[in-house]
Amino acid sequence: MKIEEVKSTTKTTRVSAHTHIKGLGLNELGVANPIGAGLVGQEKAREACGLVVDLIRSRKMAGRALLLAGAPGTGKTALALGISQELGPKVPFCPMVGSEVFSSEVKKTEILMENFRRAIGLRIRESKEVYEGEVIDLTVEETEDPLGGYGRTISHVVIGLKTSKGTKTLRLDPSIHDALTKENVTVGDVIYIEANSGAVKRVGRSDAFATEFDLEAEEYVPVPKGDVHKKKEVVQDVTLHDLDVANAQPQGGKDVVSMLSALGKPKKTEITDKLRTEINRVVNRYIDQGVAELVPGVLFVDEVHMLDIECFTYLNRSLESTLSPIVVFATNRGVCQIRGTDILAPHGIPVDLLDRMLIVRTMPYSTEEMMQILSIRASVENIEVNEEALDLMGEIGSKTSLRYAVQMLTPARIIGETSGRTKINKQDIIEVDKLFFDGKASARLLAQSEGYMK
Repeated sequence: MKIEEVKSTTKTTRVSAHTHIKGLGLNELGVANPIGAGLVGQEKAREACGLVVDLIRSRKMAGRALLLAGAPGTGKTALALGISQELGPKVPFCPMVGSEVFSSEVKKTEILMENFRRAIGLRIRESKEVYEGEVIDLTVEETEDPLGGYGRTISHVVIGLKTSKGTKTLRLDPSIHDALTKENVTVGDVIYIEANSGAVKRVGRSDAFATEFDLEAEEYVPVPKGDVHKKKEVVQDVTLHDLDVANAQPQGGKDVVSMLSALGKPKKTEITDKLRTEINRVVNRYIDQGVAELVPGVLFVDEVHMLDIECFTYLNRSLESTLSPIVVFATNRGVCQIRGTDILAPHGIPVDLLDRMLIVRTMPYSTEEMMQILSIRASVENIEVNEEALDLMGEIGSKTSLRYAVQMLTPARIIGETSGRTKINKQDIIEVDKLFFDGKASARLLAQSEGYMK
């Protein structure tokens, strides 16, 4: 298993509703600021999440779960993203929704395990011997073909490398010539060659040639410092799922039959338990040797009440395994049925799984807090709002919902721009409120008219 060939499978997500969240907004003592890092209010919940972040950093939270419970629009997803931002980009954060597990291609438990392993990071430190420098000489020595004929073969490659400290001439194997050709290495390029594998990497063009052309699509880099031959520590961050995928790919031939059989296979295949056990064994060996370090990340499962009894039973086992991330669940349900059974349970979660969780409750926002959140959202979306309009939106939000009030911003800006103004005023908000219905108003209309269909 070659670690350097492992490609990342991290999901690229852009949650526009929460782009303003930069952290949990806590001070040095772990006390929540009234407004901080894009979050407003929910002081107790933020402080509880701050403690969870400390537990994760001290590696004392693995195999446990956190449940964020509260009404819709009280900032559960925002808190989970705040935890992610506090932990930083080096700690894996894998968001998913409960309904994602219901796929026709693979088992529910397979999708859960895939996301579990996406949320467990592995930091691998490798010490490599490399030859690094600017190419000052590149000579290909040829000899007569030993098989006869008129052709000639490459016997060896002579390459001269220069750093700020000195120069060195290397005699390289003919196989490295292919790598040099593939990287389009020429005299004046800065390259490095790995001593153990012979891998060649072109870093860029030496900045000594920067004035050669007025316009060029080339990246110029300084001449490396130190000796040509040096030891370099390479740190690579991968997840266990990256390793699973890299080793699950078929290693078939490049003939027509292999390619056609690969095309006929389904796009999404299950990774076997046997392969995962083998990867776990290799990972544990790396950790014992001190080459790698395990980084338990965060798996965020939104709408956890959508999972069924099979998934909950599987979660009990997964949380107890040695390789387990920190799991953060979120739900807006009270006492409801556990999916797949007739049993009523708090939050639609079996009691034995609830026992393993730390539960954080999110409270509804006050009108003043809603106005602060609307003000932050307006500044993120570059929308100017006057005080009267902000007061009215806060009032509407307290009667309807925060989400509806936030959604009024963009239509109000369009109405304002149509009238030749850049700043939203009270009249624009009244106009938008007349044009659109919120969820509660729509429900009242349906209750009066007994639905649309007769």
